[in-house]
Amino acid sequence: MKLETDLNKIKTLSEKNDQKNWDFRSFLKGYDATIEEIDSIVYELYERIFSEIDCTICANCCKKVQPVLDQEDIIKCCKGIGASVSQFKKKYLKFDKEERNFVFKEKPCPFLKNNLCSIYSHRPKDCKSFPHLHKKEFVFRLWGVVENCSICPIVFNVYEQLKDELWYSGDGRFEDDQEDIYF
Repeated sequence: MKLETDLNKIKTLSEKNDQKNWDFRSFLKGYDATIEEIDSIVYELYERIFSEIDCTICANCCKKVQPVLDQEDIIKCCKGIGASVSQFKKKYLKFDKEERNFVFKEKPCPFLKNNLCSIYSHRPKDCKSFPHLHKKEFVFRLWGVVENCSICPIVFNVYEQLKDELWYSGDGRFEDDQEDIYF
């Protein structure tokens, strides 16, 4: 299957398939497989797709996502740019009440330069682990996965291929040319 990397197409397709993506999320929540089995499938798809996509060509996550920074991240970033914690917080961060932690004040990330991270070796853990598809318990993080489908070519392609593998496979499941889900 050809991977889609055009960000405009990915955004358009994600918007067009928004309801199907949420329906598939519901399907996965009740899918008859262990969490470990789904994690294994997702991880295999992620490894293959990640190896075929150059994130430095895209860098859309740095343009659209606000990573959460804990105190350890802040100290690490400060070391990377040679700033004090108070200077760094004042210049770059705001407190996000919902996350109960700090995020960058603005998008794109202030450290994104020519689609590269200027503090790469000092970047926050949230940035380092994006798009989070290698993490365990995929089915408990589906809200973020669906939201990231329109942002990240890796997430988009993993989710689409996961649908192909688990949902469009027959056995009374979703039929691509119909609007309803059949179980």
